[in-house]
Amino acid sequence: MNLYFAANPDGSWVLVDAGVPGSAHKIREATAELFGPDSRPSAILLTHGHFDHIGAVKELAEEWDVPVYAHPMEMPYLTGQSSYPPPDPTVGGGAMAYMSFAYPKKPINIKNRLELLPSDGSVPVLEGWRWIHTPGHSPGHVSFFREEDRTLIVGDAFVTRDGESALAVMTEKREVHGPPAYFTSDWGSAHHSVEALCDLEPEIAAAGHGKPMRGQELRQQLERLVQDFWLVAVPKTGRYVHEPAVVDEFGVVSVPPPASNPVPKVLVVAGAVALAGLAWAAWGKRGGNHKGNGYNKKSRQQYTQRPYSHNRALHSVPPTIDPDHDDPNEHTNNYP
Repeated sequence: MNLYFAANPDGSWVLVDAGVPGSAHKIREATAELFGPDSRPSAILLTHGHFDHIGAVKELAEEWDVPVYAHPMEMPYLTGQSSYPPPDPTVGGGAMAYMSFAYPKKPINIKNRLELLPSDGSVPVLEGWRWIHTPGHSPGHVSFFREEDRTLIVGDAFVTRDGESALAVMTEKREVHGPPAYFTSDWGSAHHSVEALCDLEPEIAAAGHGKPMRGQELRQQLERLVQDFWLVAVPKTGRYVHEPAVVDEFGVVSVPPPASNPVPKVLVVAGAVALAGLAWAAWGKRGGNHKGNGYNKKSRQQYTQRPYSHNRALHSVPPTIDPDHDDPNEHTNNYP
């Protein structure tokens, strides 16, 4: 996954997201190379709190003695109050999705460092930038936009490679895709978020996964993603496809029942290892990137008969919080 350094004209800078667990050393090395030894940011900004975006945040925030800014709806997952809705390993059809059952799920607690992003959309430590609420992949997901040159730090609201494929991770073929499906728990909101980002007409998009894209190719692919979102981004079946997770400012309230996964976990891991080997071999033989918008005619035709989902909670499914016995302010892991 990617993280970003954004600098102000006066030389001050911020870190946007904080990588996977164990990445603090590499971030320090990059910091020294970019800004000099012993340099530290004014703050750390989080697009959201999934494990691959906050891996080094606690260690670095303490070491640098800086605040961490996030959206209010991300607070439960950054203060130890609630876990995120569980990932869905049945969606996406790739090794990255199949292995999501093994990804870290517990919240972290950086309460003593957390600050709320201002409600007016400004970024207090970053001149010329504003934040945009882009929920769907997570409840408090945000993206950052600089109007001056139309640069967009998008997080996982959309990505610039296939987020579920281990082969795509290795080859890094650039193309616009929807948010990583296995962690997206509200597809209706995710669609609206992509629409909002497309309306910005970005010149550069720097995503959480995949290499940055720019120019007309970026905008055309982003427009196509908005147009065909329910055909190409949303899985045909899955835990959250027809019913989103229900969340509030305290965390997860209820989630739909898990979808059955026909792939045994042991076979998934073995297959992922084999796929990684094949990907390495393919990387050595590939003869350049294919042009296109990421959705060829054949792939689009197979989805043309799919119904559109209203993505609404089913009234027949009761919440997993029992108001007579459960404290509504403590939702951590209080769901299937």
